Amino acid sequence: MSARHARLLILGSGPAGYTAAVYAARANLKPVLITGLAQGGQLMTTTDVDNWPADAHGVQGPDLMQRFQQHAERFDTEMIFDHIHTVKLGSKPLRLIGDNGEYTCDALIIATGASARYLGIPSEEEFMGKGVSACATCDGFFYKGQDVMVVGGGNTAVEEALYLSNIASSVTVVHRRDKFRAEAILVDRLMAKTHGAGNVRVHWNRTLDQVLGDQSVSGT
Repeated sequence: MSARHARLLILGSGPAGYTAAVYAARANLKPVLITGLAQGGQLMTTTDVDNWPADAHGVQGPDLMQRFQQHAERFDTEMIFDHIHTVKLGSKPLRLIGDNGEYTCDALIIATGASARYLGIPSEEEFMGKGVSACATCDGFFYKGQDVMVVGGGNTAVEEALYLSNIASSVTVVHRRDKFRAEAILVDRLMAKTHGAGNVRVHWNRTLDQVLGDQSVSGT
């Protein structure tokens, strides 16, 4: 099978990948963008995006990523739905091998973004999908009215805790330090829900050692 050649190949279909495609296309580089398995990146699993410039009232993550894609396509960026599993950078042209084909390119932009960070404990993997999740907006529906726990102190953890506080009975945030790393505005929103009739509580300087349960996670 012959490889498809592109002057510029972009790996990743999150904000960085689509932005690179827009600028490259406007420079007449005729970019080809390979989306990867998770087209749109992590913003596809995010609800309210409040820090996107010019969206004064916020925007939904999937809506924002659709706009990114449409912008790139407007300048004739070619989209290929494939997952690259092997990259050979030792020769020219660069060679990439995907599930559905092979590609060569003169220049490569890698914009594969971030992925969910897990704790790395064995019991976490054991209960994945049975009470353990890395995406509140994906799986939050299943925890409606229940007591849930969020582990972490960055933007993602605080955003997930805020989201869950609107649908869960209670949210316990466990953080290994004595201060959140998240943006101040997010921290203020979360801490406001720890007072009065709020349903959030925070445990500082603690870590999770084990996830317990029978067929699924039990308790908090």
